[in-house]
Amino acid sequence: MARLILHFPEDQYCYSSQLTVRTTDINAANHLGNDSMISMISEARARFLYEFGVRETQADGTGIIVTDLATTYRAEAHARDQLLFEVGVMDFNKYGGDITFRITRPADQTLVAMAKYGFVFFNYKTSQVVPMPEEFRAKFPLVNWID
Repeated sequence: MARLILHFPEDQYCYSSQLTVRTTDINAANHLGNDSMISMISEARARFLYEFGVRETQADGTGIIVTDLATTYRAEAHARDQLLFEVGVMDFNKYGGDITFRITRPADQTLVAMAKYGFVFFNYKTSQVVPMPEEFRAKFPLVNWID
């Protein structure tokens, strides 16, 4: 199977947040576990959406649902490491796009991981994929579109 390679344009990151690796995030190999990294990526996503005024679910039932997640690991992280999560959006289409992440350890400038969430807008009341709300699209006017 071919290895996954994630590389994103530098200019698409529009938000950053630091998170600390907790002792409970460490696995049997004594480094940040995959499950904990995914939880940290989810926290960074939630902070990003909050910062841009995007509610997880609107009053009409419309929200964002994750369709896929790709993560590549480049270095270990350990308990009490401060990690910087840079977050961006790209490749919008009629229904959603990608939320991207670059995770680094600022203390030594090490790239720890890259990740991408595919997402679509979903109406939880009707259980249907719905078009991206114009209000969301307007928050990111420079994002490229894919048909």
